[in-house]
Amino acid sequence: MELRGKNVLVVGFERTGEALCRFLLDRGARVSVSDKRPAAAFGARPGAFAGRGVAFETGGHRPETFLGADLIVPSPGVPPLPEILAAREKGVPVLAEVELAGRFLRGRVVGVTGTNGKSTTATLLHEILLDGGLRSRLAGNIGKPLISFADKSRDGDIYVTELSSFQLAWTELFTPALAVVLNVSENHLDWHGTFDSYFAAKAKLVLRQGPDGRAVLNRDDARVWGLAGQAASRVYGFSRRRRPARGAFVEDGFVAVRDGGRTERVLPVASIRLPGAHNLENVLAAVLAGRLLGVPAAPIRRTVRGFRGLEHRLEDVLTVRGVRFVNDSKATSVDAALKALASIDRPVVLVLGGRGKGGDFTPLRAAVRRRVRTAVLVGEAAGEIESALAGAAPVVRAATYREVVRAAFAAARPGDVVLLAPACTSWDMFRDFEERGRTFKAEVRRLAAGLGRTGGRR
Repeated sequence: MELRGKNVLVVGFERTGEALCRFLLDRGARVSVSDKRPAAAFGARPGAFAGRGVAFETGGHRPETFLGADLIVPSPGVPPLPEILAAREKGVPVLAEVELAGRFLRGRVVGVTGTNGKSTTATLLHEILLDGGLRSRLAGNIGKPLISFADKSRDGDIYVTELSSFQLAWTELFTPALAVVLNVSENHLDWHGTFDSYFAAKAKLVLRQGPDGRAVLNRDDARVWGLAGQAASRVYGFSRRRRPARGAFVEDGFVAVRDGGRTERVLPVASIRLPGAHNLENVLAAVLAGRLLGVPAAPIRRTVRGFRGLEHRLEDVLTVRGVRFVNDSKATSVDAALKALASIDRPVVLVLGGRGKGGDFTPLRAAVRRRVRTAVLVGEAAGEIESALAGAAPVVRAATYREVVRAAFAAARPGDVVLLAPACTSWDMFRDFEERGRTFKAEVRRLAAGLGRTGGRR
């Protein structure tokens, strides 16, 4: 793909946008950036790129900027803007960053997607590969942008790449050597419009593969497993409930793997430190992918035993006067919040809210009625969530995360868990889910310090 002399428009100037600018400039392209945020939001970052000839358009998008491009590359999460769609209608190619990277990258790509569990599974698989002596790179939403590896990539490299539906929607030819699809549930309807459109973006990862490709699919998710009948690649299943002929499953308390013949027991389920049934599924997928990529059982066993999970994913924060605080800020969908709730076996004070994604909150109602002592609601979607819960549990409203933590602590009893699993994005109050999670943790520590100073009692 020739980029020299082409007018390439990068939409969005965060981490991926910067990596794209560097790559395109090195390839001789004429680069421009369009971002709806004001110039002040970027500080001094654009300066170095402007010095190399990058033109910046901030504070909004001009249709002529898009129509004048030879190629448009949206950053992950940039929605299908009217300006992008109009340019595409006029014949301007629109490619995802991973699509562009795939056309220049050497080595193998492992694509990991799903509504929930992508970051945990991708990170665990990456660590398994490293422990197995392979040259693994962690890329995509959880690592570096894939495009940043293109120029220095080698044939023996493996790129474990977390892929969102946003990225996959703008792909045309991008095909991983190994595709992992964890699960699918209602999510990002504000971006995709319909669930079918959302799922179609995820399905691209598998349906573009040929006979040489391999796909790891959740045997317990009917829609995901439905791809097995459409795939041209060799399909492997992972399951907590079944024993697929090819794949990973649970047998007599062990994580086991087989490929139509001998069953290999890789590690005891009891040695997995990650809580929740959903994390058992993540481990099954990572173990299976690791074995398919040639890692022996011993390093897999060692890696899984030492893996304690990621920040903002069912992360233990602190126990204050017998009340345990857990940060699952990454639970940005209803399904993720339900899985987080199901992983805790004590009464819960549940923190919900933020900016909704266009989905339905009513599936929370039954679980909240069974498991939740009090729901603390915050953010733009608080009213919608309260209506959806329909009296399933007492509700407290909060305006800030300081109020959230203090209200949750007041509602909890010793032995309870205060769980931040918002079922929403953070974008109404924070830059991202990481900032939200760290704010929650800071307020928990502030609460604990204040109680220590005053010696106050509940």
